[in-house]
Amino acid sequence: MTIENETPDCRSYDLPDRLLHGAIDTHIHSGPWLRSCPGRMDPFQLAVAAREAGQRAVVFYDHTFGNSAGTAWMVSRQVDGIEVYGGLILTTCLGGMNPRAVKTALHYGAGAKFIHFGAHCTYYMASHEGRMINGAPVPFKDLYPKFAQEELSRAIRIPLEDPISPELDEILDLIAERPDVYLVTGHLSGPEAIRLCRLARDRGIARILVSHPARARLSLAEQKQLAAEGVFLEACCSDWLFHKGLRRTNYYVEPEWADEIAGIASEPAFDGFVGWAKQIREIGVEHFVVGTDYGIRSAPAPVEGMRLLASSLLDLGFPVQDIRRLIRDNPERLLGLSPERDTA
Repeated sequence: MTIENETPDCRSYDLPDRLLHGAIDTHIHSGPWLRSCPGRMDPFQLAVAAREAGQRAVVFYDHTFGNSAGTAWMVSRQVDGIEVYGGLILTTCLGGMNPRAVKTALHYGAGAKFIHFGAHCTYYMASHEGRMINGAPVPFKDLYPKFAQEELSRAIRIPLEDPISPELDEILDLIAERPDVYLVTGHLSGPEAIRLCRLARDRGIARILVSHPARARLSLAEQKQLAAEGVFLEACCSDWLFHKGLRRTNYYVEPEWADEIAGIASEPAFDGFVGWAKQIREIGVEHFVVGTDYGIRSAPAPVEGMRLLASSLLDLGFPVQDIRRLIRDNPERLLGLSPERDTA
């Protein structure tokens, strides 16, 4: 279906909806959730809503237990007319850097579509999350000895120099053996994300995505260099539309470990939507995969997030072709899907 670009004096209220036809949201937190941090919709409702909006596919994340491949398989069996994918996020629930968890996930349900190197339980995130005490941010590791002992000790780290651990070595080999699977850096530090991308490239892993929190810790020059090496960069609605400073038990059951200082909304690199979009333009839309990172109760529903994204990009004058590339064409390439185009 051909969609004409808007002009400043002739704009369409339904163009954002039409841009969702064939789109893929590559970052939806589908649950199940901790009871202290409920989701917006259940996985079946999320898939139905995306299908009704005309989207081609959704990719589910589970950053608590980590395995969304099984959830995606169940939803795919019950909801027709949309492709549903899941993967594995390495977590301390699974023991951190765990090759057995990766091997199992690759053969679980329809198989993990991605392997992600940790969200709230990377060493970087675990050492930065914390609370405001008397108006100043204090990391949990400095407040609670138990947190430092139990969580930091098994949190995920990527060594910046050789040698790498046998566990990381095996995980990279497992991903390299599956060209249909892509690697996601997770919430690593900037130097760790660069190192992991280079290690993955050396193993012949073709599809790599730098997670949006890790991208926030990279300079513009570093992002451009990774893009030139064929790495996809992730950008999400939550980079610029999320709750800054709201305490949330993202991962930990313990209520005192509800973070309020290290969420993505607190990253200074993303200074609102305009600055976020400027980076995409400067680096090049061909290098970005854009999703919502929604699914939590206090955020918009993912489909509405995709509409908001398309609308906002249109307001900044992004051509229809560029928006299509960000939310349809590049996600297809990341997932290894053949293009599906309506020729009517």
